Amino acid sequence: NLHDGNAGNIDGGGGGGGGAVTVEEVTFRPAEGLIARRIAEEGTSDDDNIINNSKDNNNDNNAPRRSALDLYDSSGRLEPGDSHRYLFSVKAHSAAASLRGIAYGDELGQAVITYRKAMGESGTLYSSTVVCPPTSFRPIEGSTAADTTTTTTTSDVPTSTSTTIATPSKFVTHKSGLSVDVAAASAQRSSLPANPTAPRSLDELLPITIEPIDPPATLLLSHPRKLTVLIVNHSDRAMNLQLQMRLSHMTGVVVCGSSFLTLGEVPPRGGSCAVEVRLVALVAGLFEVKGFYVVDLTTGMEVGMPSLFEVFVELPEEMG
Repeated sequence: NLHDGNAGNIDGGGGGGGGAVTVEEVTFRPAEGLIARRIAEEGTSDDDNIINNSKDNNNDNNAPRRSALDLYDSSGRLEPGDSHRYLFSVKAHSAAASLRGIAYGDELGQAVITYRKAMGESGTLYSSTVVCPPTSFRPIEGSTAADTTTTTTTSDVPTSTSTTIATPSKFVTHKSGLSVDVAAASAQRSSLPANPTAPRSLDELLPITIEPIDPPATLLLSHPRKLTVLIVNHSDRAMNLQLQMRLSHMTGVVVCGSSFLTLGEVPPRGGSCAVEVRLVALVAGLFEVKGFYVVDLTTGMEVGMPSLFEVFVELPEEMG
């Protein structure tokens, strides 16, 4: 999960920089079982930003000299009206948290900002507790067919289909496990009184989910790679499913081999199966692995997935 924090100086202050403050430290205190790491800026090591890890403060005499402008930009000084954005990665760390994953409603932690004013007065600001939001989809104009999720509209057995444009929420936290989010949304919906005017819950939009198991961060160009995906049936009925990987919706990284796999009957209410697919990268660069659909062969219902993960495609050594 990524958390995007923004520090701003709204003090009107007086003349001569009286309202300026200097941000001395910005950290994110993760909840129990989680670990937070500040995403490094250019020229900064990620290892220096892992929360609660020890850090060697010895000066490196061989480090390149930085310009006065670089030093000023990194000083944390905020004039009235200025702001600075900080990005943190929050992940499961303990064995229990890693097994469950991070889901909608979980407390992630809080941001802590230490600052100093012009006359040396120091202070500390604490954000409200950051809570993982649900994965959500909103209709937008101009979306392509690759962004569509097809779901059914009849009350009992799906017989007709309608198309919903699927786009991720713009909230700053994202990338929690999709199947965990859907299960959490289903539990929340069942605990609330029925509301026919409420927006459709995530488990209604995505009665089936696909989630990659230990996806790679990098791929080598033109080198096929196996990927295991978990298909989960969140609905109240068993489904005869087929996994489809549609080449027209894939960019940069595509399926290698058969473009569909018949999964057979998958039990309801959390029933699942894991299958292996092969992917191959056609172009170097950063790409989303997408184009995965699940089709119920009995009713014809199909559910399109959001992108499964992002991957960086590297050139092999012999081509580098």
